[in-house]
Amino acid sequence: MSEIRINNLCKCFGDVVVLKNINLDIKSGEFVVFVGPSGCGKSTLLRSISGLETITSGTVEIDGRQMNNVRPSERGIAMVFQTYALYPHMTVARNMEYSLRLNKTPKAKRERQVQDAAKMLHLENYLDRLPKELSGGQRQRVAIGRAIVRDPKVFLFDEPLSNLDAALRLKMRLEISKLSSDLPDTTMIYVTHDQIEAMTLADRIVVLKDGVIQQVGTPLELYENPNSLFVAQFIGSPKMNIFTGRHAEKFSAYFVGVRPEHLSVVEDGIWSGSLIHAENLGADSFLYLDIGEEEPLAIRLSGSVTFEPGAVLSVAPVANNIHLFDDFGQRVAPPENAIDFDAGIQSD
Repeated sequence: MSEIRINNLCKCFGDVVVLKNINLDIKSGEFVVFVGPSGCGKSTLLRSISGLETITSGTVEIDGRQMNNVRPSERGIAMVFQTYALYPHMTVARNMEYSLRLNKTPKAKRERQVQDAAKMLHLENYLDRLPKELSGGQRQRVAIGRAIVRDPKVFLFDEPLSNLDAALRLKMRLEISKLSSDLPDTTMIYVTHDQIEAMTLADRIVVLKDGVIQQVGTPLELYENPNSLFVAQFIGSPKMNIFTGRHAEKFSAYFVGVRPEHLSVVEDGIWSGSLIHAENLGADSFLYLDIGEEEPLAIRLSGSVTFEPGAVLSVAPVANNIHLFDDFGQRVAPPENAIDFDAGIQSD
């Protein structure tokens, strides 16, 4: 078992408060992803769990044992960093078994654990190679393998794929997802700024801003029911369109949000504007309209489109996929006399 409980955790660097009263329970075997803008505290929270950062106040518990004064090497945690940190003069096998050597693990057991990890990560044919003879994705797999052989209770990943190109990131996402399935009793915590990684890997996502947890939920919960304007715009790519002023008044809300994929071009819609730019990507197309807001209105349509720049288009939300927020940016329920979005008329 590898349950993690964080109670009222605060972290300060001098007079700067980086984490503020963090409370979070993570179940054994769960895959949790921390997301948020740069400087929100997500990597500091990860390092506080690992013991690489001492916490200012509060507690971190793993399997019911308080870890505040426990050394990182004794917490049953393995960490995978953004940089591979492999020893360049050691082979893949030697890199993977290094921590076992330090712990004086018998040779036969070391070799067996390295072979098991190599098989899991498809590294059997690379064990005698040096890191310089590997691709970026293979080096990251070696770094993960070095963590696996320690048989940790908890895996911590700190933006492990950010140095890889798009194709390798996809491949490694699949590898990490499979690793989570192969190690069902191992808890995994993953820090990323990548929306796709968060949405595809996580059992639950923790959204942070300014050192405070904004919302915790499954990827679909955060996508479909964001509790604030911040979460609504942070989760989802492209980000949610936000309407204010006269564009929001008819909904009795200060802010109205609609995702680009939840808008359709219609003859008589709720919002209209001139087409600034169109992007045809094959499977999808993106349209950008000037409707008088600070930012263009983004629309995501299936397939290709033939609209010319300058064309006046009218759009409406699809299937009531609309989000309302008050002037503090907090989610509010639709009023009783809600707009019938599909028909574009007032409902009885």
